[in-house]
Amino acid sequence: MTRKSAKTVFECESCGYRSPKWLGKCPSCGGWDTFTEQKALSEGPSRLKIASGKSFVEPLSEIRTEGYLRQKTGFSELDRTLGGGMVPGSVNLIGGEPGIGKSTILLQIAGNLSLNNITTFYVTGEESKAQIKSRADRLKISQESISITTETDISTVLGEIDRAKPTLVVIDSIQTMYEPEIGSYPGTVGQIRESAAACIEYAKKNDTIFILSGHITKEGVIAGPKVLEHMVDTVLYFEGDKDFLYRIIRGVKNRFGAAGEIGVFEMRSDGLAEVEDPSGVFLSSDEERTGSVVMPMMEGSRPFLIEVQALAVPSGYSVSQKVSVGFDSKKLSLISAICEKKANLHLGGMDIFVKILGGVKAEEAAVDLPVAMALFSSVHDLKMSPNMAVFGELGLSGEVRGASNPERRVAEALRMGFDKILLPEPNKAHINNLGGVEIIGVRHIQRAFEAISSL
Repeated sequence: MTRKSAKTVFECESCGYRSPKWLGKCPSCGGWDTFTEQKALSEGPSRLKIASGKSFVEPLSEIRTEGYLRQKTGFSELDRTLGGGMVPGSVNLIGGEPGIGKSTILLQIAGNLSLNNITTFYVTGEESKAQIKSRADRLKISQESISITTETDISTVLGEIDRAKPTLVVIDSIQTMYEPEIGSYPGTVGQIRESAAACIEYAKKNDTIFILSGHITKEGVIAGPKVLEHMVDTVLYFEGDKDFLYRIIRGVKNRFGAAGEIGVFEMRSDGLAEVEDPSGVFLSSDEERTGSVVMPMMEGSRPFLIEVQALAVPSGYSVSQKVSVGFDSKKLSLISAICEKKANLHLGGMDIFVKILGGVKAEEAAVDLPVAMALFSSVHDLKMSPNMAVFGELGLSGEVRGASNPERRVAEALRMGFDKILLPEPNKAHINNLGGVEIIGVRHIQRAFEAISSL
């Protein structure tokens, strides 16, 4: 296929939209000042040539998978998120805010593999070799089977990888890689896309495991074109507040297992350590307090307990405010409206604050009822029983709707010593009779408020 000479195009760094001239505002994503100049090869008129020779097609029944075993990372929490470990030939993308611990856990994974004489090729475009060495010494990581380079030309990097033949390749970060023929700066949409495509092609042909680190934008998504997340096999998000000790790795995409699984870690001076029992660390205390409700939350197939706190105070301004931490503020407005309209909970003229303790984000629907109960407790200065757990979704008419996996939620609450469970009436039918445990089923939010008022 013949090609004409290279021409200049302008590409949006946010969405990949291309234009023959520079634009102030992207017509596709609406971003301002996001266009960068780069070279693009234009294809001239030619006739498609059909390749002849050796066939690359194989019957599916004849493909062998013996020895196609997952590679363990040395972290059971991370292996769970990945569906059992890293698959040979897979490309895994991990994103997170600066300083949250991405480089730390990537170096720890390499160290864990080194203990079993499994080779890792560590590519860093953001730090020097001395910085990586210093971190490895501080974390007391085994370094015998780890090779490192600061090269950022993706063609040169893949050539070195092909000579070294490592089991794992870590690229920290994909935004620093570039292909010279494209003619644009590292970090642009075209460079990220082409660099990732080159890694994927090599990984599939050689059964090499790749882990790509990615930056997070101010919108909370991995920087670069959205197609990058579609290209890779797994997408992991490193979540958590730098002011808290705990970090969560959340799997939002997984071609080799169930998406939505999480791993919980604690940041220590010697690196990240696994938290095998998150229910115990996300609960602050067992004292009676107003505006505090414990909820059994599901993340993937894993239940654990979190604490939801609410505070409602008279507003000192003409317009009241609603502030939430770890919880969607729009959803808070919705729940507040349901409580006021359908349960006569007076919230007008009050500032409302809701917080999920421990830096956890509660996004599932079953958190609706715990938030409403915490608001009720705060408004009426009613102390909640420290041995009660609550979960359930709210409808706009005030009905309490069933939540998924009620058996696992109740079992986790019982394991942690809770003896009162307030849940949706439809879920109560799925719970077997439990001696010494009070199961309270409700169909409407008004009944839920009456139930805790009588306890």
